[in-house]
Amino acid sequence: MRSSLMVEKDARNEVEREEIDDLEETQKEADDFNSIPPWKNQITFRGIVASLIIGIIYSVIVMKLNLTTGLVPTLNVSAALSAFVFLRSWTKLLTKAGIVTKPFTKQENTVVQTCAVACYSVTIGGGFGSYLLGLNTRTYEQSGIHTEGNNPGSTKEPGIGWMTGFLFFTCFVGLLALVPLRKIMIIDYKLTYPSGTATAVLINGFHTSKGNKMAKKQVFEFVKYFSFSFIWAFFQWFFTGTNGTDCGFIQFPTFGLQAWKNSFYFDFSMTYIGAGMICSHIVNLSLLFGAVLSWGIMWPLIRGLSGDWYPSTIPQSSMKSLSGYKVFVSISLILGDGLYHFIKILVFTARNIYSKLKNRHTGKSNSEKDKQSITDLKRDEIFVRDSIPIWVAAVGYAAFSVVAIIAIPMMFPELKWYFIVVAYMIAPSLGFSNAYGAGLTDMNMAYNYGKVALFILAAMAGKQNGVVAGLVGCGLIKSIVSISSDLMHDFKTGHLTLTSPRSMLVSQAIGTGIGCVVAPLSFFLFYKAFDVGNPEGEYKAPYALVYRNMAILGVEGFSALPQHCLQLCYGFFAFAVAANVVRDLSPEKVGKWVPLPMAMAVPFLVGGYFAVDMCVGSLIVFVWNMRDRVKAGLMVPAVASGLICGDGLWILPSSILALAGVKPPICMRFVPSK
Repeated sequence: MRSSLMVEKDARNEVEREEIDDLEETQKEADDFNSIPPWKNQITFRGIVASLIIGIIYSVIVMKLNLTTGLVPTLNVSAALSAFVFLRSWTKLLTKAGIVTKPFTKQENTVVQTCAVACYSVTIGGGFGSYLLGLNTRTYEQSGIHTEGNNPGSTKEPGIGWMTGFLFFTCFVGLLALVPLRKIMIIDYKLTYPSGTATAVLINGFHTSKGNKMAKKQVFEFVKYFSFSFIWAFFQWFFTGTNGTDCGFIQFPTFGLQAWKNSFYFDFSMTYIGAGMICSHIVNLSLLFGAVLSWGIMWPLIRGLSGDWYPSTIPQSSMKSLSGYKVFVSISLILGDGLYHFIKILVFTARNIYSKLKNRHTGKSNSEKDKQSITDLKRDEIFVRDSIPIWVAAVGYAAFSVVAIIAIPMMFPELKWYFIVVAYMIAPSLGFSNAYGAGLTDMNMAYNYGKVALFILAAMAGKQNGVVAGLVGCGLIKSIVSISSDLMHDFKTGHLTLTSPRSMLVSQAIGTGIGCVVAPLSFFLFYKAFDVGNPEGEYKAPYALVYRNMAILGVEGFSALPQHCLQLCYGFFAFAVAANVVRDLSPEKVGKWVPLPMAMAVPFLVGGYFAVDMCVGSLIVFVWNMRDRVKAGLMVPAVASGLICGDGLWILPSSILALAGVKPPICMRFVPSK
């Protein structure tokens, strides 16, 4: 009896505590509306410094991912956590030193996160591992110097000057393309933008009494695993020998030497373990399935057909040899998956817009507005209050377009000015379609829009100019469409964190400007210090070869394919479409296990080692969830971010050592016993 009374009393106390917490949160929310700083005060000097540092670190990390596998997970939540860690540490240090500082608000947190993400997004979408690198001589040679359509003059070596200029000309146009539609997308259509919403929830959580306590634990875990990852990367460096390609822990034959020769091994990369913790289980399992199917079954079989399917006298790196099958089969998977999602998102977007317009005519939208809470209405009011004049967006878009139409043909005479005029005329409509689809599904289809432009321009420009025109045009369309979609994600985050749209746009512009300078410098850090583009090395840059061969396909058609490759491409293209159909139409318990063709395509070119790493990350998350789901949900982003950032930061000193000619003292290599 006494124990039941005690339990009842404890339950009553718990309810009272929850009610007090809810009351405090409600009061805090009311205070938030009354204490929103003006938009100019949301952008601070310390915030820009923090954005610069975070942007540089993440640009280096993303560049490594671009040049090794081309697979980059969503790092927005990680960037928000890093921004909180940096600025909270900054304010605490100054407070302890007796210096009075401005309070660290969630608006400032949002602005820093937006600026940092804009910075490293230029690195992700700048084409350094794909369409721009596909222009260099090495990729031209790997595509086959005698390949029809792969003309000797269709090359341009990387350069900091022209790359920086190209980024400035293309990236800023995307910032202004959809600004006039922000109210329609965020308030009228109420698009969710899942990544933007998730980031806002995290930032709002940091700046509450409960969230502040949890944030301290997350910061501790971040710092702990950041330190471990950096020290481990530093330790590994001593064993990587003179060339770093076949020495050290990164070449550890975990499953035996035969498996190692076929790229199946665990290379102790904290970056990919962290990425595996962030990515969903199905992405990691799809990578592993693709690695087993390609490097475990297909490539050994095709290698055995040397002399039958392709001449045994030509090197396996030739596009008419084994490399041709690797490249074109992976392209067929990418195109099948991309085309399916392209059509699906267009249909889904059109149906949703029609439904919204129909509801508006029947008056349902007004009744929904009446049901909105006071909080939502105030949030909408704040979002609309600091409006961005339409004429600013229109004049800015026109001005940047004119500059690009004049400057880009001077850089690339193969891409005629009238192609660019048409591209900028249709870009806003493509950007709207992509941003609307991303708001519903969280899928940014910019790369697929870019691939469509690549094929069209490569075919229209002809054999002489097709490859360069296709690659540059792809980058042009992809940049505009991608950046305009990213801006809408940021506007959604700002809407939910009560951050002014003006400060969001300015921070995005600052971050983009920083990114246009930092991204080429990050690329050249790798390009000069490491062997970028070597198919046998660590920095394979696989998508440079993929994109160049897509352009050659656009120019020449199927005559560019090696023997029997067309039949394989048909099969894998059909598989990609069928897998997506089964995934969408099957019950959830069946569909969730269908592999993702886009993820499968990556190891076809790169190998299976990074898929093993990412599956280890997925296994860690699975076990952690089994033991404590709540703690795992809170701590996994912090641990993963720490692992990625620590390993990524070591790239800076290791690159400087390589440029200075300092070589690791030991080469740890594994050979069969005699």
